[in-house]
Amino acid sequence: IMVDTGATSVAMNAQHARRLGIDYRLTGTLIQATTASGRVAAYRVRLDRVKVGEIELTNVEGLVLDGPFPEDVLLGMSWLSRVRMDDQHTTLVLERRY
Repeated sequence: IMVDTGATSVAMNAQHARRLGIDYRLTGTLIQATTASGRVAAYRVRLDRVKVGEIELTNVEGLVLDGPFPEDVLLGMSWLSRVRMDDQHTTLVLERRY
């Protein structure tokens, strides 16, 4: 997982989605997403839960990009905006908001 404050949603490629059991073609909505590489076909999905360390959030917007990119799951702002981020020089500390 890579923290990406420039990503609107949690984003993953088709292989990640299949491995996680996300049937994005059935449950998702086909859209055109804008990435650093240009516009690509993607599916907007609702992720039941996303857990990073001890922080688990439910009902998180996600995007599945049709193809091999991004290589890592991008932890975008649909998840990050719901936690507190504290930049401690070389470490980003994430804390659940209460």
